Amino acid sequence: MALAVQLGQKAATGEGKPKVILYWLEKSRAQRILWLLEELNIDYELKTYKRENMLAPAELKKVHPLGKSPIVSIQAEGAAEPLVLAESGFIIEYLIEHFRPSLAPERYQKGKEGQVQGETEEWLRYRYLMHYAEGSLMPYLVTVLLLRTIREKSPFFIKPIANAIAGNVESSFLKPNLENNFNFLENQIKSAPDGGGYLCGSKLTGADIFLSFPLSAAKGRAGLTEEKYPALCAYVDRLEAMEGNKRAIQKIIEVEGAYNPFD
Repeated sequence: MALAVQLGQKAATGEGKPKVILYWLEKSRAQRILWLLEELNIDYELKTYKRENMLAPAELKKVHPLGKSPIVSIQAEGAAEPLVLAESGFIIEYLIEHFRPSLAPERYQKGKEGQVQGETEEWLRYRYLMHYAEGSLMPYLVTVLLLRTIREKSPFFIKPIANAIAGNVESSFLKPNLENNFNFLENQIKSAPDGGGYLCGSKLTGADIFLSFPLSAAKGRAGLTEEKYPALCAYVDRLEAMEGNKRAIQKIIEVEGAYNPFD
């Protein structure tokens, strides 16, 4: 069952502006899209869904054939049908391009517009991280979740075997790969241009919002600890403390009664 709520802010879009709907699923990557919508400062409608046996409900397939979340629909004034967007990276890039381009860094260095290797370091980081989040980091975190589910859901008479297999995968495959990724991100935040603070420089970008979900999930669950990765953990703490992020969480609490993104 879906629950729909119209949300927005005082400076949000008014009459004649596109109608934006976020299809939000509990315990999913849709939360970072909700945060982005808060940063965009536009009116939007929020439709929330509950999982059924850990899966998205079948009714989401009426919105997009894959039936996954997040999904965003945008209907411009005069358009016969809405544009339906799926995949977090695509959604983030599209929304930023149309509603707040300042959440993406300038692409070219001054005087090098259109030239090969004329891009700014900030933009190159941004474009890379927009692919890295789902292509490199997230598969390992999904594996962490799957192994935890195997441990918890296995029948008692095969639990020792399941635990042994999960432990072997964790020690030989997951742990070294997660450490490699966390070390990489620790160095990225330490070396961020323009004084740093965020992964692409001194300003929040869509890449930070994109990475907020997997990094928050990794804290305390996948070996991302302050002792080993102090700069990266401090960065995640800054993201979690941002007003737009907190507003997005509060919206879910108001609609759903609680916010439990990972458990």
